[in-house]
Amino acid sequence: MILETIVMVVYTAALLLILMYALAQLNLLFNYLRSKKKRTKCAMFDLTNPEEIPLVTIQLPVYNELYVMERLLKNIAEIEYPKNKLEIQVLDDSTDESLATTAAHISQLKATGLDITHVTRKDRKGFKAGALKEGLTTAKGEYIAIFDADFLPKKNWLLRTIPYFKDRNIGVVQTRWGHINREYSLLTRVQAFALDAHFTLEQVGRNSEGHFINFNGTAGIWRKQCILDAGNWEGDTLTEDLDLSYRAQLKNWKFKYLEEVETPAELPVVLSAARSQQFRWNKGGAENFRKMLGRVWRSKNISFKTKIHGTLHLLNSTMFLSILVVAILSIPMLYIKNEYAHLKYYFIVMSFFVVSTLIFFICYWFMYKKINGGGFLSFLEYIGMFFIFFSIAMGFSVHNSIAVLEGHLGKKSDFIRTPKFNISSLKDSWKGNKYIRNKISPNILIEGALMLYFAFGMYSAFVVGDQGGDFGLFPFHLMLFIGFGFVFFKSLISKA
Repeated sequence: MILETIVMVVYTAALLLILMYALAQLNLLFNYLRSKKKRTKCAMFDLTNPEEIPLVTIQLPVYNELYVMERLLKNIAEIEYPKNKLEIQVLDDSTDESLATTAAHISQLKATGLDITHVTRKDRKGFKAGALKEGLTTAKGEYIAIFDADFLPKKNWLLRTIPYFKDRNIGVVQTRWGHINREYSLLTRVQAFALDAHFTLEQVGRNSEGHFINFNGTAGIWRKQCILDAGNWEGDTLTEDLDLSYRAQLKNWKFKYLEEVETPAELPVVLSAARSQQFRWNKGGAENFRKMLGRVWRSKNISFKTKIHGTLHLLNSTMFLSILVVAILSIPMLYIKNEYAHLKYYFIVMSFFVVSTLIFFICYWFMYKKINGGGFLSFLEYIGMFFIFFSIAMGFSVHNSIAVLEGHLGKKSDFIRTPKFNISSLKDSWKGNKYIRNKISPNILIEGALMLYFAFGMYSAFVVGDQGGDFGLFPFHLMLFIGFGFVFFKSLISKA
């Protein structure tokens, strides 16, 4: 019974952590709904008055972006802002032929009178954080707008964001990500679904109540003074944006989140690209948990509730580890339940934890309704999308749990960029992209084995006990089977 007890304790602890996260999401939903009733007035720069127009530097950190550089530079060149108040820095760490083609594009733009510079380094020390820090030493602007290579801000983007900096306490203005290729495939729809939840429910829910949010690495603007006051960019984690965000807010800088300003971007269309992005985000989140948690709790400037939300925010990626633990132990728990009758009341209590899934279902519906509209047909579509999203998210749990464990254990790794494809419609193809990795990840073998493991879990539902089976966990095991099957076969096809 010792082994069974250990399984039960670990299983229960993982469920409790997931429930805590779900309750935090529910609180963010309440915050989000309350925020819609608020009408806050902000001091704003009057950009019709030349004396109030500040100098802005746009930084474009890029690395081997052969397929999207021309699109990016053309888009940025069309930004509406007085030319004498705008500087563009292309922070180019590229090592391939894109370095030369980018230089040629920049020369053409310079000839039009645009203040644009090509900043290169001898090595990638500090990766993206290092490039941003290097550019900052020569940046002319009081405000630093940052865009990754796959982002396409609209022409009036600066005109809609810069005015908020009249409030001298605001250090960052962050905008909502949009998705130019949302409908390209099931994979892009699932990624869009997850990101929409973050950029509506979570960012608004935290920001509206004064809790810490994060600059999302792109599609936002920093006050230069805020960056320097917070200690500048640091490259000791894979999510330098989350790191600097927390250091700035611990220094009492305010962040302004603009849900109504959408900045379109391209989602990864190949599983290997999504894997590299997910790995970086999740490992970086765990690294920042190690780095920032003590500082958050030692701070005397923030409320207890903000500390709780900050802790769970920093633990976001660790949810994948909890989900994986619950998933793997759920099959032994199925057999324990039907073997030990005296544990009946324990399992009755355990059934309460289904409320976590119900909370996520409710929270994500409000997000989905905001983006896609309400109504009965929309709700039916949402049910299907929620099922698919949760299945595939659980299919990523092995890959993301490895990232989380490496982050918590302090194992260092390089900043692996996400390949860009310049894909916006179904007619576009990703095949032939030179940046796609051709080797198969060993994680795929584990994911294939888990697909079979959860097939066994579904079979077990029919044979356990002496009452004709137990189907309480069957939907869960079906989702896990689908999720790991999707990731396994998609990885083989795209050579992850």
